Amino acid sequence: MNTVIYKGSKKQGSYLYIVHKDDFSQVPEVLLKAMGKLEFVMELILNPEKKLAQADVLQVINALKEDGFYLQMPDESEKLALAGKKPVSNPITEL
Repeated sequence: MNTVIYKGSKKQGSYLYIVHKDDFSQVPEVLLKAMGKLEFVMELILNPEKKLAQADVLQVINALKEDGFYLQMPDESEKLALAGKKPVSNPITEL
Protein backbone atom coordinates (compact mmCIF):
# COMPACT_ATOMS: atom_id res chain seq x y z
CA MET A 1 0.00 0.00 0.00
CA ASN A 2 1.25 3.45 -0.93
CA THR A 3 1.37 6.26 1.65
CA VAL A 4 2.52 9.85 1.65
CA ILE A 5 3.75 11.40 4.91
CA TYR A 6 3.49 15.04 5.97
CA LYS A 7 4.92 16.75 9.04
CA GLY A 8 2.74 19.18 10.99
CA SER A 9 4.11 22.57 12.03
CA LYS A 10 2.11 23.09 15.24
CA LYS A 11 3.12 20.03 17.26
CA GLN A 12 6.63 18.64 17.04
CA GLY A 13 6.66 14.97 16.11
CA SER A 14 3.19 14.98 14.54
CA TYR A 15 2.93 13.25 11.18
CA LEU A 16 -0.03 12.71 8.88
CA TYR A 17 -0.11 9.68 6.58
CA ILE A 18 -2.44 9.78 3.57
CA VAL A 19 -2.83 7.62 0.46
CA HIS A 20 -2.35 10.16 -2.35
CA LYS A 21 -0.04 13.18 -2.39
CA ASP A 22 -1.83 16.45 -1.61
CA ASP A 23 -5.25 14.73 -1.32
CA PHE A 24 -6.50 15.71 2.13
CA SER A 25 -10.16 15.10 1.27
CA GLN A 26 -10.47 12.25 3.82
CA VAL A 27 -8.86 14.24 6.66
CA PRO A 28 -11.24 16.13 8.98
CA GLU A 29 -10.90 19.91 8.70
CA VAL A 30 -10.41 20.27 12.46
CA LEU A 31 -7.42 17.92 12.28
CA LEU A 32 -5.89 19.82 9.38
CA LYS A 33 -6.18 23.06 11.34
CA ALA A 34 -4.67 21.46 14.44
CA MET A 35 -1.68 20.21 12.42
CA GLY A 36 -0.83 23.66 11.07
CA LYS A 37 1.18 23.98 7.88
CA LEU A 38 1.89 20.54 6.42
CA GLU A 39 5.30 19.82 4.95
CA PHE A 40 5.82 16.86 2.62
CA VAL A 41 8.29 14.39 4.12
CA MET A 42 8.31 11.24 1.99
CA GLU A 43 6.43 8.60 0.07
CA LEU A 44 6.53 4.95 1.18
CA ILE A 45 5.17 1.62 0.10
CA LEU A 46 3.84 -0.16 3.18
CA ASN A 47 3.56 -3.89 3.65
CA PRO A 48 3.09 -5.99 6.81
CA GLU A 49 6.76 -7.04 6.82
CA LYS A 50 8.03 -3.45 6.76
CA LYS A 51 8.80 -1.81 10.10
CA LEU A 52 8.20 1.84 10.84
CA ALA A 53 10.21 3.76 13.43
CA GLN A 54 7.32 5.26 15.39
CA ALA A 55 4.16 3.45 14.30
CA ASP A 56 2.80 -0.06 13.90
CA VAL A 57 2.66 -0.71 10.17
CA LEU A 58 -0.55 -2.78 10.43
CA GLN A 59 -2.32 0.01 12.31
CA VAL A 60 -1.21 2.49 9.66
CA ILE A 61 -2.40 0.26 6.81
CA ASN A 62 -5.76 -0.38 8.52
CA ALA A 63 -6.31 3.32 9.25
CA LEU A 64 -5.47 4.26 5.66
CA LYS A 65 -7.95 1.69 4.34
CA GLU A 66 -10.73 2.54 6.82
CA ASP A 67 -10.30 6.29 7.39
CA GLY A 68 -8.13 7.46 4.52
CA PHE A 69 -5.47 8.83 6.89
CA TYR A 70 -3.33 7.98 9.92
CA LEU A 71 -2.14 10.46 12.52
CA GLN A 72 1.15 9.80 14.31
CA MET A 73 1.74 11.79 17.49
CA PRO A 74 4.70 11.60 19.85
CA ASP A 75 4.22 9.69 23.06
CA GLU A 76 4.06 12.03 26.07
CA SER A 77 6.53 9.96 28.14
CA GLU A 78 8.99 9.92 25.21
CA LYS A 79 8.85 13.73 25.01
CA LEU A 80 9.54 14.02 28.74
CA ALA A 81 12.47 11.60 28.50
CA LEU A 82 13.96 13.51 25.58
CA ALA A 83 13.69 16.72 27.59
CA GLY A 84 15.49 15.08 30.51
CA LYS A 85 12.40 15.13 32.73
CA LYS A 86 10.63 12.34 34.57
CA PRO A 87 6.85 11.88 34.45
CA VAL A 88 5.16 13.27 37.52
CA SER A 89 2.84 10.83 39.27
CA ASN A 90 -0.07 11.83 41.42
CA PRO A 91 0.59 11.04 45.06
CA ILE A 92 -1.86 8.76 46.82
CA THR A 93 -3.46 10.57 49.69
CA GLU A 94 -3.61 8.82 53.02
CA LEU A 95 -6.96 7.33 53.93
